[in-house]
Amino acid sequence: MAGMEKTQNKTNYCFKQAADPAVHLLYIYDDVSAYGEFDWKTWSYTESETSAKYFRDQLAAIPEDHTIELHINSNGGSVKEGVTIYNLLKQSGSHVKGIVDGVAYSVAFVILQACDERIMGVGTTALIHEPWVTASGNARELRKTADDLDVLTASNRKIFLERSNLEEQQLADMMEAETFLTPDDCLEYGLIDKVEDYGHAPEGDMTKEGMQKRLQEVMQHMKDTKSFREQLELMQKGQKPEPGKKPEEPEKHTLQGFLQGFKKGE
Repeated sequence: MAGMEKTQNKTNYCFKQAADPAVHLLYIYDDVSAYGEFDWKTWSYTESETSAKYFRDQLAAIPEDHTIELHINSNGGSVKEGVTIYNLLKQSGSHVKGIVDGVAYSVAFVILQACDERIMGVGTTALIHEPWVTASGNARELRKTADDLDVLTASNRKIFLERSNLEEQQLADMMEAETFLTPDDCLEYGLIDKVEDYGHAPEGDMTKEGMQKRLQEVMQHMKDTKSFREQLELMQKGQKPEPGKKPEEPEKHTLQGFLQGFKKGE
């Protein structure tokens, strides 16, 4: 397994073996996405290290009698990829210990629910909300998109209800309100099993207003990323981008940038 560790300048996802050869460390420290970084030299995306396919390949190398320690610090991302990762972890046969090191927002918190042990550190936060999407099309297509979102929302609720002590309507109301949760909140609702005190808490604006601002930034980032991909696809097909729109390099919207702004209270 030692040869599976990958070294790179920027780490979005990490897979390596702990000191105990039967314990395998995994890290999700960026948006969950089927797309990797954009390579300006080749005008194509690199393999994503937070995709379901990448998880499938890494989990396949771990013996079922070993332990997986999954660390999470992610704003969420693709529901499709995240739910698939959730099911891959459930099917792995390994004992999975999930630890929130920073934030577990949106589908990243869904992934945590697949872990046999769910732990949040002091000062960390979680976010639950209804899935959302940007869409275009005629009235019929937009109505179908809304119906599809209802299905996704109902499916996500089932995951949270499986082990929590929340009533379905209570959970539905919390998701509709886009609710931020402290570790104590999550413990009370049965969404985690333990709050771990490591002797320190991360800096940043942890007020409700500060977390709401962070949510708005995350959503804008995801919209910008999708628009960037759409414009590139048009250019690759020889079509001109829409007037007034210019592809913007996604490097400006990395998780590192979000966290730096979070620490500064921006």
